[in-house]
Amino acid sequence: MAQTVAEVLSAATDSVTVINDINTNGTASDYVSASDLSAGVTQADANARVKANVDHLSTVLAYAPVDSDDDTPDVAGASDDKSSYTTAISTGNTYISNNS
Repeated sequence: MAQTVAEVLSAATDSVTVINDINTNGTASDYVSASDLSAGVTQADANARVKANVDHLSTVLAYAPVDSDDDTPDVAGASDDKSSYTTAISTGNTYISNNS
């Protein structure tokens, strides 16, 4: 059974949470994990986590069926409020730019 637009957006809210938390807490965020714990968490780790979530949100917002037989939810064409997702993408991109 295919997901609805609301279900897809609800699941994508996790990425909004990650981006906003890292934007607020930087490398101290619980959502940043070091690839080598002995080396500690780096800014590159935080940037990579933010980028992965920005990319995920961008992909989700572009979801659309390719034809009438495709059961992909039409997130791109839906009238649902997507402002929290687009704001998180902007916040994430700014965070990466400011911390590169």
